[in-house]
Amino acid sequence: MLKKYLDKIKIEAGCDEAGRGCLAGPVFAAAVILPKKFKHALLNDSKKLNEAQRQFLRPIIEENAIAYAVASVSAEEIDKINILNASFLAMHRAIDQLLVIPESLLIDGNRFNKYKDIPHHCIIEGDGKYMSIAAASILAKTYRDDYMKELHHSFPHYDWMNNKAYATKSHRLAIQEFGITEHHRRSFTLSPDQMALELEPELD
Repeated sequence: MLKKYLDKIKIEAGCDEAGRGCLAGPVFAAAVILPKKFKHALLNDSKKLNEAQRQFLRPIIEENAIAYAVASVSAEEIDKINILNASFLAMHRAIDQLLVIPESLLIDGNRFNKYKDIPHHCIIEGDGKYMSIAAASILAKTYRDDYMKELHHSFPHYDWMNNKAYATKSHRLAIQEFGITEHHRRSFTLSPDQMALELEPELD
């Protein structure tokens, strides 16, 4: 069962990202402040829910949250600052947009770049432990999925409607056949050829 909060008194914002391992598109992040008494039997880590369940929970989270925000960092920015820093930046941008200033941040994962003077707690697999982080994981995931589905219509060869730009075999083969788009992350290993080159041992 997910915990409702880490601190009973402080205003806590749960933060999580989506799309860190994708080959194209932005990384998204969400920050969510839930009422201390909020609970929902279905609420869980977004990865443990199917798409219909995530879409069902999204409006419930948005309607019940004290405050929430979703932000993104583009593929171009990811290539400049790397995906880890881009994930932190996306969370910072989401926190920036909160209409209520949190007193504590619950971060999914084991690392984070400090946000202003607000204390933070890094929690490994936090999206499966705290409601606010689980809620953030659902918003980040659904907003990003919707973005990639929309982008799919302009770039149907890559099947982003279904793979959401993750590194599936079909996505890599499409890159090999059709090349890359302006939405692909050039700092990532994108094609099977790149993978083969990277796996080849160096010659003396």
